[in-house]
Amino acid sequence: MVERIPMSKSGNQKLRDELLHLERVERGVVVKAIEVAREHGDLKENAEYHAAKDRQGHIEGRIIELKDKLSRAEIIDCSKVGTNIVVFGTVVQLLDLDTEEEVTYQLLGPEEADVKKGSISVLSPIGRSMLGKEVGDDVLVVTPGGKREFEVVEIQSSSFS
Repeated sequence: MVERIPMSKSGNQKLRDELLHLERVERGVVVKAIEVAREHGDLKENAEYHAAKDRQGHIEGRIIELKDKLSRAEIIDCSKVGTNIVVFGTVVQLLDLDTEEEVTYQLLGPEEADVKKGSISVLSPIGRSMLGKEVGDDVLVVTPGGKREFEVVEIQSSSFS
């Protein structure tokens, strides 16, 4: 069974754009760099050649990774998710019961998660702990730093897809 990867429409498009850029631009740039480096002679001691070959390996590896993730993508329109319970795509406001601080996160796929921008992976410890919760429910999260307890204050749908 193929493990599906949840992602938003915009997250899927971002990966597609990156793949297209790698295939159409970066591949060509690195091939040219390898050609130029070869013209400099002895490949054993040619740092430019080895750096370009390393870059080529990284590009090809990322292309393979992106194609795999896109082939397994389960695209979810975050603007159409319900707000009765916490699900992929919802924006959740939590109250930290220890510090009394409020935090807001959008639950997205692992490729889209960016804590600095307010999104976390649905597969992260806190993301998994929130799934299925309703407003007023407690969320117990076991992290490497210990247990943390939150209360779900509000659940909203995202304004983007």
